[in-house]
Amino acid sequence: MELDSIHNYYERLVFNEIRENYIGKELSEEQLTDMACLALNQIPPRYIRYDIDMSFFMTPQQHHEVEQKVALAVETAYHKMLDLEKPEVSASLQD
Repeated sequence: MELDSIHNYYERLVFNEIRENYIGKELSEEQLTDMACLALNQIPPRYIRYDIDMSFFMTPQQHHEVEQKVALAVETAYHKMLDLEKPEVSASLQD
């Protein structure tokens, strides 16, 4: 059984969105990794074996909707990470 080929379709898309638009900004690599987790938790997982299987059966409109969904999830996660860096948020989490 080739279980290693199974993965969440959105993982690669989220990772690419972060690499293309958020590396080099205020967040460390560890924070970017946390940001990826936050973004992925906002999107229902779609487990597949091969990305081409998912892409082949999607219309151009569905591709566009997926791109928007990923961009919004990553942007929301980015703002959450920035909020966690604010002193008043960090202090309240320690209480």
